[in-house]
Amino acid sequence: MAGMLLFPAMTQLDLTGPYEVLARLPGWRVEVVAKTRDPVRTDRGLVITPSMGFAEAPQFDLLVVPGGPGTDAAMLDPETVEFVRDQARGARHVLGICTGSLLLGAAGLLRGRRAGSHWASRDLLAQFGAEVRDERMTIDGNVYTAGGVTSGIDMALRLAADLAGEDVAQQIQLQIEYDPEPPFTAGTPFVAPPHILERARASGAKIRRSREAAVAEAARNLATSKG
Repeated sequence: MAGMLLFPAMTQLDLTGPYEVLARLPGWRVEVVAKTRDPVRTDRGLVITPSMGFAEAPQFDLLVVPGGPGTDAAMLDPETVEFVRDQARGARHVLGICTGSLLLGAAGLLRGRRAGSHWASRDLLAQFGAEVRDERMTIDGNVYTAGGVTSGIDMALRLAADLAGEDVAQQIQLQIEYDPEPPFTAGTPFVAPPHILERARASGAKIRRSREAAVAEAARNLATSKG
């Protein structure tokens, strides 16, 4: 069984993209889990209703942790951090999508591991003891981390192949007609035009300042915990 974490102000495609892949895996059941069964509003206003709350969640074989602006609050919420830590200890595979990897870090799951995240927050992983990587997908043992929003689909397909074989993963890819041809070459800071990169950094400056403070506090919490 796969459990996909849901929390306020997360980015919905971090969850729904991988969900579309994993829910098609033969023999797998996918649950969306939050603190309670109350509907949760994502960062762009889409409301998602979880299928179970933390208290009723079983041990998942696969744990998926999305990211988004709400990651900052989630990293500092003891109940959420403890849930991620406890589930990860018993899971066969753990996925951090986008800034969801920061939440994995706050739970003490990335010490000494290679890990990636969204380009605007990737460097902050080092505060949790991670070896920061720039690749779209990074796999270190049973921990999979991905860059920005759409990379979660790529990583879910990679995991589908690891779990059920490449033929199954390729069939899922065909079923969802996942064959991206972006109209622009601007999907990473390494290829985006410099003026576009600067505009993106400027528009995200406020979130960046808030995230830096949240990561610093989460890192302090981790250092004083048993995690």
